[in-house]
Amino acid sequence: MRTHDETPGACGVCEMVRNHDTPPYPRRCCSTSMKAMILAAGEGKRLRPLTETMPKPMIPIASEPLIVHQIRWLRHAGVSEIVINLHHLGEQIENRLGRGTDLGVHITYCHEEELLDTGGAIVNALPYLLPGPFLVLNGDIWTNYPFKRLVQQTPDTTHLVLTPKPSYLESGDFYLEGNLVRRGDKNDLVFCGIGVLTENILRHAPDGIFSITKDVYFKRLSNDEITGEIYTGAWFDIGSPDQLKAVRRRYL
Repeated sequence: MRTHDETPGACGVCEMVRNHDTPPYPRRCCSTSMKAMILAAGEGKRLRPLTETMPKPMIPIASEPLIVHQIRWLRHAGVSEIVINLHHLGEQIENRLGRGTDLGVHITYCHEEELLDTGGAIVNALPYLLPGPFLVLNGDIWTNYPFKRLVQQTPDTTHLVLTPKPSYLESGDFYLEGNLVRRGDKNDLVFCGIGVLTENILRHAPDGIFSITKDVYFKRLSNDEITGEIYTGAWFDIGSPDQLKAVRRRYL
């Protein structure tokens, strides 16, 4: 059974997070009604043995867990309602963040007894994300992306943030034709793990366990249902050891 929980972990105590509004974090902008989901359930297999005792979102960067930084990014963009899915060592995340009060947000947890992959996790969390478009953020990325740009929009279509293919990847997944996301021989962009989803994009999604990228985005591109933008600023997928080292070298 998949369960949803808005209560903190067994200890019920959050650490006080200081200096919310000091650099590199800008001052908090006005609140938005857009909700956000952080995908945090994965096992982090590429980072073993580190992730055998710690979930990826709890990996420390600049002295604090990655997911704490991510919540601050969202908070300072005006997001106050956040959903986090949990599976692998999820109690560590829940015990650290609690209800999110000390970070200025309200957190709802979706516990997965089995991994639902990205698409299944989002569908499972829909009761807490709808109505209206909502933001989805992969729990293993570090970026300087200006999230305020997304949360102040109310797109009619799903919108993805893309970045030029990094040199360590053999091929890209997408290209842009105007502002429409396409896929083909011209692929020179990859998905950043940041997007705003609308309910329409999920109406024909499969049941159960599925990938939001392969099973939804790839299949809906021909219907002009997905727009995109190119972001060329700092972006790291810390799911690999080399990228984690790169982030720590840059931000420690």
